[in-house]
Amino acid sequence: MTSRTSGLAPAKTRKAIDVAASLACPCGKGVSYFACCARWHAGLQHLQAPDAETLMRSRYSAFVLNDLAYLLATWHPTTRPTDCTSGPPGLKWLGLTVQQHTIQGPTHATVSFVARSRLHGRTYRQEETSRFVQENGQWFYVDGDIANKP
Repeated sequence: MTSRTSGLAPAKTRKAIDVAASLACPCGKGVSYFACCARWHAGLQHLQAPDAETLMRSRYSAFVLNDLAYLLATWHPTTRPTDCTSGPPGLKWLGLTVQQHTIQGPTHATVSFVARSRLHGRTYRQEETSRFVQENGQWFYVDGDIANKP
């Protein structure tokens, strides 16, 4: 039985959900994690983000919560790596700003955003325009153009 059909999250994801239950969602929408990205990470709406921006926000939250299985499951099979690793020890995600969500048709979209992080006392600003595609009702991250700036 999968977490998608059972409504139960894998143990690692349940732990992240328990920790984040009362916290604001990492994606920056200003609501609790449960009212926001948790539904896409696990439960009945697992992997069912309704649009590219929502998927991108949920992927950012998955990076923050180290939900590597979700990141792989939402990566398009044609560009998906064979595995996904955690960020380096000490990496702290500081915030996300969505700059633009562009719908390019019923199954294609781009999202431009800035993700901020800190590692060993140095701050980083990752600017990216990501490409997304919808197949069989599910949105996937395909790839993106990145410009990292310290």
